[in-house]
Amino acid sequence: MILSEELIGSSCKIVESTDKARIGLAGTIVDETKNTFILRTDKGDKIVPKKECSFVIELDKRKYRIDGKMLVGRPEDRVKQGIRQRKKWHMPKFFFN
Repeated sequence: MILSEELIGSSCKIVESTDKARIGLAGTIVDETKNTFILRTDKGDKIVPKKECSFVIELDKRKYRIDGKMLVGRPEDRVKQGIRQRKKWHMPKFFFN
């Protein structure tokens, strides 16, 4: 699931925001904090608050639309949480029949 992936290096575009000036801003995620992304754009680095925006993020040649409120939190905790959830999943027994 994308919420547990490392997002630094991914292409990102803002499609909704409480600040209309941010809509359409696009670039590469170069850093991430608990509450913000730093996007490298043609006009320099921009600090974007996660909870105020919705993003289209390209990861592994696929595009995902994500509400930034789902991304608020320390990135390392989000990635660790995804790893823990993946380990809990077991293949159903009927796959082996």
